[in-house]
Amino acid sequence: MLKRPLKRRARRNAVPVAEGKGALVIVESPTKAKTIGKYLGSGYTVKATVGHLRDLPQRKLGVDVENGFTPEYVTIKEKAKTLAEIKRAAKASERVLLATDPDREGEAIAWHVASQLGNGGKVRRVLFHEITKDAVAHALAHPLDIDQRKVDAQQARRVLDRLVGYKTSPLLWKSIKTGLSAGRVQTVALRLICEREEEIRKFVPQEYWTIEADLEKDGQGFQARLHKLDGKKPEIKDEASARAIVAEALKIPFKVTSVEKGERRRPAPAPFRTSTLQQEAAKQLGFSAAVTMRLAQQLYEGIEVGEEGPVGLITYMRTDSVRVADSAIAQARAYIAKEYGKRYLPAEPVEHKSGKSNARVQDAHEAIRPTDVLRRPDDLKQYLDSRQFKLYQLIWRRFVASQMTPAVFETTKVDFDLGRFVFRATGSRVLFDGYHALYHEAHEPEEGKTLEDLPPIPPLAQGDVVTVKQITPSQHFTEPPPRYSEASLVKEL
Repeated sequence: MLKRPLKRRARRNAVPVAEGKGALVIVESPTKAKTIGKYLGSGYTVKATVGHLRDLPQRKLGVDVENGFTPEYVTIKEKAKTLAEIKRAAKASERVLLATDPDREGEAIAWHVASQLGNGGKVRRVLFHEITKDAVAHALAHPLDIDQRKVDAQQARRVLDRLVGYKTSPLLWKSIKTGLSAGRVQTVALRLICEREEEIRKFVPQEYWTIEADLEKDGQGFQARLHKLDGKKPEIKDEASARAIVAEALKIPFKVTSVEKGERRRPAPAPFRTSTLQQEAAKQLGFSAAVTMRLAQQLYEGIEVGEEGPVGLITYMRTDSVRVADSAIAQARAYIAKEYGKRYLPAEPVEHKSGKSNARVQDAHEAIRPTDVLRRPDDLKQYLDSRQFKLYQLIWRRFVASQMTPAVFETTKVDFDLGRFVFRATGSRVLFDGYHALYHEAHEPEEGKTLEDLPPIPPLAQGDVVTVKQITPSQHFTEPPPRYSEASLVKEL
């Protein structure tokens, strides 16, 4: 049995009774069908399309360029039997409910199914963003029409993919290798990679030197770096100049001339959307974008959880929104209050912004979050494989942390004015860990140092003289821009 530290949310919705000959529910995958099926009564039949049933033909363009770029769809050969089974089941049912995924691809699959069944009023669309009893019941009680705008958007994307790929891929076959493909996204990604590689090849390293002093006060060591040279940012280009500065600085006492303290608050990050989940899973877990999405699909569609059977553990994973349902926020806040205490709970729910312009955000979806905060990762570990567990834990921690208080740091800058030279020591220490009690973001080297990377500095006051252990010149060379990692390429795209 799973441990439950808090009461579960009250179930508000009941699945509508399937009248007459019953209802046929159509989804994409057998796993999703099984998870949904356990919430439905005996009057419901669930069938899976196993992806798209119809697509553009393989052996020709399939787009009428002269007549509004009209696509020519055909039934996928391997799916003819599946489509026939769905047609038979539809004829035997009072209603047909198209419960494909709540995105453009899902809408297109629903549209294709409806176009093959004929729509006499009994074929309707149902939408849910998590596979839970409440969400399924609410969707079945509020059927919709197919969103033609989403269908048109998917068709436009598919036509563009075909036009780019069908026209360009043969050029690759002739000049590089048979079987290679070009595409609307992969071709742009390849250009970015090639342009970056060209930058790297053309880059000419420039030598420069930095100077660091190892200092000590009351037995505590710390470092200061040459910050100003003759009132300007130091530009030391050779070893002789660097060693001359070191020799001169060693003759001068290091007396504190200024101490500047500040406080920095780092707010909790937003819950994941698709791109940020892919980036963070790459940085923290080493997962490719494809692996991340495959695992997320499994967590969304349902995992066998002991006697409970298949359970959808996360909300829909293809989203560019960070919006979260009020009920989920309330559950997260209750969990934080109980497990971490009031200091970690903001007075009001944290509202996150997507970081994109409103015109670019499809806000119909929620952020990626656990369907139930009380399903803690460790409670589910026995039911998940190692990669599923790691991804679920990442999503769960990020979501709960998103409603916690900021982490608070004290920052310190200490200057030592030696006349021609100003050395500066910088440091920080944690005043309050806030959301860091649960979650830390990952950072790639090119993203620079974070506050956590800065060591603490001993207590110092103006006029204090510190011990100089040594002053060291270090040679460096400017570096070209880094090659894209999968995480940084996803971010750029």
